[in-house]
Amino acid sequence: MTRKHLFNVGALLRGLSITFGYMFRRKPTIQYPSVKKQHAPRFHGLHELRRYGDGKERCIGCELCSSVCPANAITVIGAENAPTDRRSPGERYAARYEIDELRCIFCGMCEEACPTDAIVLTPRFEMADYRRGSFVYDKDRLLVPPAAGVGTPPDERPGGIPGDLGRVAEIKSTVDVAKGYSATWRGEVLKTQRKGLAIIKPPQEAS
Repeated sequence: MTRKHLFNVGALLRGLSITFGYMFRRKPTIQYPSVKKQHAPRFHGLHELRRYGDGKERCIGCELCSSVCPANAITVIGAENAPTDRRSPGERYAARYEIDELRCIFCGMCEEACPTDAIVLTPRFEMADYRRGSFVYDKDRLLVPPAAGVGTPPDERPGGIPGDLGRVAEIKSTVDVAKGYSATWRGEVLKTQRKGLAIIKPPQEAS
């Protein structure tokens, strides 16, 4: 009976040694939201619709993103550009563009299928809300401001293919936040909101 009690005491001490060992290590918990973790630039967060440098919309209403979406989260209705009011360099533009972020699985297939790099996923992850309708992002909420447009519109290029096609993926393919966040407008905004952000180092660098 005494040997059994000693065995239990030894097991208890071994368990407590693990607990006390972690008490003096660096805590992985951060004080969110005053302190925020920085995700990698390739993180699949909130979408955005991009523009060209002259303010024209990159989306040409081809509906490839909605066709390839495995969750049927994207709704696109294209319309013809008017000669006096050209929304995009092509013949068509997206008269309606919606993404149901509750249905979205953030796989990034829409970003890969887009022939003009119009729809991209950004590092922005904060989308919490109290109403289901708030998670349906329409074109007004997805489209970046005209001043945030980049690239030359392909008005004279065959098929309307932009000259910087693939540039977003190239910039995002890094772990450097300062460089990779510049691939998207929302990522660039996150770079300016660095106050209180915690740069979480990998385990091998934390010691």
